[in-house]
Amino acid sequence: MLKQKIIIQALKRNRNTMSEDNITTVVNTFVFVDLISNPKFQIILFFLLLLIYTATLLGNLGIIALIRSSPQLHTPMYFFLSNLSFLDVCFSSVVTPRTLVNILVEKSISLTGCAIQMYFVIGLASTECFLLGAMAYDRYVAICKPLLYPSIMSPRICILLVIGSYILGLLHSLVQTVFTFRLSFCGSNKISHLYCDISALLLLSCSDTYLNELLIFCVAGSVETITALSVFISYAYILANIVKISSAAGRLKAFSTCTSHLTAVTIFHGSILILHFRPKSSNGSSIQDVSDKILAVFYTTVTPLLNPLIYSLRNKEVKDAWSATQRKLCVKN
Repeated sequence: MLKQKIIIQALKRNRNTMSEDNITTVVNTFVFVDLISNPKFQIILFFLLLLIYTATLLGNLGIIALIRSSPQLHTPMYFFLSNLSFLDVCFSSVVTPRTLVNILVEKSISLTGCAIQMYFVIGLASTECFLLGAMAYDRYVAICKPLLYPSIMSPRICILLVIGSYILGLLHSLVQTVFTFRLSFCGSNKISHLYCDISALLLLSCSDTYLNELLIFCVAGSVETITALSVFISYAYILANIVKISSAAGRLKAFSTCTSHLTAVTIFHGSILILHFRPKSSNGSSIQDVSDKILAVFYTTVTPLLNPLIYSLRNKEVKDAWSATQRKLCVKN
């Protein structure tokens, strides 16, 4: 009997110890792993990202202001472009300021803060996927059905396409975020990424992540496939229509209206596919080495900067509107 009591007491002590260990290992905050360990290079990286972020804000906000102030740019194409620039400003602002703080000062983020950041990162990126698809449809109508363009791409339809892009993007993000943060996080709390990326968080979970991986494969994969396919089909019809144009000058003019959008789509979808849908390494992580972090920097900070450069440097209408604005300012002064 005494021996049984001793065994029971030992089991109780072990159970209490295990409970205390579980409590102490539950993760309430996450810590971002340094991109660069050398302090000197960290300072260089800080100012480089700050410069890129400043240029991103100035470029995209400048595009929005130019479109709003130039009557010749009050068309569906530039309505979509102004919304694209707004998305890039928001996307960059969700990631880059926090990254700058992490480089120099605080490297941790709360569980709630991580959930909010992940929601907006996925939501804004998904919204941009749908918006780029809508822009491809706009180019298809403009080139393949020019006589019907004013009626098909009416202001009401354009607004509905933009609102629909936001609704679908944010709903997709809500699903991914809710299912991710229903998981338990214990043990290591170090995120090897610039921000709270869903793949990095799943690696830290001590719960079964099969359903989450299925959601990423099915839902996120469907978003990427559908939006990329809509762009591909639109441009297949566009190219088929351009080939039918008899004059070389006419073909060049028709194709030139699409080059900026096609370049932006290639960079954006290419970055997503390389970063999120490539094969994982042997330890189950796709973001463990330096090359992965460089890709994350490019996707989150450089890509939002490229859109205003692409549309301003390769677009004659934007250049003309900018010149007209400068002339007006000179006249006023």
